[in-house]
Amino acid sequence: MTISVCLIVKNEEAVLARCLDSLKGIGDEIVIVDTGSTDGTKNVASLYTSDIYDLEWKDDFSYARNFAFSKCSCDYIYSADADEILDEENREKFLKLKEALDPSVEIVQFFYSNQLEFNTTYNYDRELRPKLYKRLRSFIFEGEVHERVRMEPVIFDSDIEIIHKPTSLHSGRDFMIFRKIVRNKGALSSRLLDMYLRELAVSGQDKDFTDAKEVMERSLEEEGDEIRLKDILFALMRAARVTGDDEGFMKYALKTLALGNITSETAFELGEYYRGKGDMKEATIWYYNAARETEASLDLRYHEEYPLKYLPEGPDDPDGTN
Repeated sequence: MTISVCLIVKNEEAVLARCLDSLKGIGDEIVIVDTGSTDGTKNVASLYTSDIYDLEWKDDFSYARNFAFSKCSCDYIYSADADEILDEENREKFLKLKEALDPSVEIVQFFYSNQLEFNTTYNYDRELRPKLYKRLRSFIFEGEVHERVRMEPVIFDSDIEIIHKPTSLHSGRDFMIFRKIVRNKGALSSRLLDMYLRELAVSGQDKDFTDAKEVMERSLEEEGDEIRLKDILFALMRAARVTGDDEGFMKYALKTLALGNITSETAFELGEYYRGKGDMKEATIWYYNAARETEASLDLRYHEEYPLKYLPEGPDDPDGTN
């Protein structure tokens, strides 16, 4: 089989060669789509390939990926990012996979690791991700009777590990795109709303929460999933707290409490509110709830790390009543 190594890039001069060097021997062609670099990214790219295309950036990664894929011509497309690398062991595994892969396989998943070094979304360091795609898919009927076209792709989970080695966070860019989608389309899909909430919890600063307030208020009116409602209310509680809106904070807090089984994020936010008011006794009770009585929904640090900074060492009894 043949493989197209495919990347979309912008201002990746510092890391692009590292990525492409680690893929030596894997790609039968390298396709690079530049979305507006102002550094030497295209000069670096030209050392590896002549298949370099310019594309106006539209704040839409799917649009850019689809354009890049359209320029590929090999049997399979390996979708890489410039801040990824394969070490030598995994490069050798990839070469062996290239020689042995059953052509009926349409998607190959690789392990994606080192997530937590510059984490913006996830609570885990390693996960399987689809990275190698068959460029053209055949429509195949299955079933001896009542036959139908197979809709599910044939997926193979490899043991190849990609190391994610970014040089900075991208959450600010993502937050801007989320808000732009809402301005243009009126709402986020359920999946993108989940991702927005996770990025806010993991890497958002106070201003990111206040900037998200309008989106979250609109989502609150339309959301029917109870877990996501709690996450939206947490984001609104944070936005209200950092702007000194006590009435708004309590409104959102009461809505959350009415849903029952609060999350660690909500409990921690209540602790932060009372700590800001100078009431450490009440704050400690909520920090205790965050660490001992609830589960995190978005970011494990609201359960494991953040509240423990404010809990005294000793018995698990914050108010001394037991």
